Amino acid sequence: MSHSVLLDTSFFIRLLNPDDKLHNNAKDYFKYFLENDIVIKISTISVAEYFVRGKIGELPLEKVQIIPFNIDHAVRAGELASIVFNKKSGSEDKFQDRKIISNDTKLFTQADLDPSVTYFLTSDSECRKVYDIMASETKVSFEIIDLNNPYHEVFGKLDLQFDQE
Repeated sequence: MSHSVLLDTSFFIRLLNPDDKLHNNAKDYFKYFLENDIVIKISTISVAEYFVRGKIGELPLEKVQIIPFNIDHAVRAGELASIVFNKKSGSEDKFQDRKIISNDTKLFTQADLDPSVTYFLTSDSECRKVYDIMASETKVSFEIIDLNNPYHEVFGKLDLQFDQE
């Protein structure tokens, strides 16, 4: 079975904005995935979030596989959201009041139910909090990668760059 990565909206925002401080990290990850035959996936949920300010022609859709949100995802999303909301209401650690927790949970559900997805890549620290709660209460089948960490550190690769003269 091939390995794949599900990329969230924050990844594509950074990949497509050369002025973003994480742009180079996003480019390096994208290149690494392509060169190492790791299938790149995007959810229809992330596509919808991107289109709030972006346009369809901006996304590199020819290089990614699109995952629709289906009924099996909805069932599991309800289970995972229940874990998060129950833990959140009894937690001392206060979440920022945010409406996209349900989208995070939906994306995690898609990653969890797709046996090829081994990684979920995001730069969203609030997203990481949701993942940590879920992972503490139930088994999840993927790892979360923080875009703030360069790909060579995450995958144990040397970052050799040579000046070309």
